[in-house]
Amino acid sequence: MIDDIDQLMAVMEASFDPHYREAWTRRQVEESLTLPSTYMLLVNAAGEPMGDGEIAAGFVLARQAADEVELLLIAVLPQHRGKRIGRRLLAQFIESARARSAAKVFLEMRSNNPAERLYRAAGFEQIGQRKDYYRTLTGATIDALTFAREV
Repeated sequence: MIDDIDQLMAVMEASFDPHYREAWTRRQVEESLTLPSTYMLLVNAAGEPMGDGEIAAGFVLARQAADEVELLLIAVLPQHRGKRIGRRLLAQFIESARARSAAKVFLEMRSNNPAERLYRAAGFEQIGQRKDYYRTLTGATIDALTFAREV
């Protein structure tokens, strides 16, 4: 049987371009999930919470500090993109933050990330920028953009 971390890792490995070095290792994921403030959401190909025996099409990894929740990672398998799964997953993330009594949610991304459209459509607004924060495999640097929205 495939466990939830196996499912998350399979989606991450298929979804993140190694050039940008955004994917986490299994150890990083496992260690983050040992903290009670960190949690994951897994969705199936319909963008709904996973049922027994289903295969993950997307995931969110998030952590909470006081009344703020940070979206650490979000991904949808390439073959399931364009089906509004990312939109549903982001809505579930925001609802999970609300259920945890969060007042705000945050995320950070590289400046050339095509997911920016999704975040802005979900009500996120840019609140900051870190120049040359990310480094690609070739050594090029990319700015980090920070976004937030009220819950």
